[in-house]
Amino acid sequence: MDSVLHHRGRIGSRTLLVTTAAVSLTGWAVHSITLHKRLAATRKDPLTGLLRRDAYTARARRLLSRHGDGMAVVMVDADRFKQINDTAGHPAGDAVLAAFGARITAWAGPRAAAGRLGGDEFAVVLELPADRRAQRLEQLVRMLHTPVTLDDGRTVAVAASVGAATPDILGTHDLTALQRAADTALYDGKHSGHAHLATVAHATVPSVNGRRAGRPGTAVWGRAA
Repeated sequence: MDSVLHHRGRIGSRTLLVTTAAVSLTGWAVHSITLHKRLAATRKDPLTGLLRRDAYTARARRLLSRHGDGMAVVMVDADRFKQINDTAGHPAGDAVLAAFGARITAWAGPRAAAGRLGGDEFAVVLELPADRRAQRLEQLVRMLHTPVTLDDGRTVAVAASVGAATPDILGTHDLTALQRAADTALYDGKHSGHAHLATVAHATVPSVNGRRAGRPGTAVWGRAA
């Protein structure tokens, strides 16, 4: 009888150990998932769902270093965004930014680096074959010119200016240089309704903190807003 009880005790101990281990592993799995979600939340802009500046920059540089000349850096600037805030209200402005984030995400695809740099300014690094560049960039412009319908049923007319720069044209894979050239091309075509692709000349424009000198928000003493 004692041996039977001892045997049962051993089985019970093993069961308890296995159960404890399972609970422990389950707990760690839940903890890991929670940490992953929190980390993802810190990497993404809560309003647009796009990457925050630091996370975008890190991913964009990796893509440029791995895929080279087939990549493109695309800058997007919402047109007359302040006017939307002033006339329709800040909730409407937030809805427009959220819509832009969703449209840029859909256009760029899951392999791209798509980020909100701040305010109404966005950037994307993605593969963009030379024979499809013009078509794809104009597609983005059309998407960003589609009116946004608010929750209360109002419709807001929106637009955005788009500039792009590519390593094969500029001869560099440096993210800062490509963004500066794309930004310059964007402002060359501001409010034109068309995307502008940077040339070598765009890379020679003076810059302030990596942005085109003289652009709105760039102070004359050398600090970009």
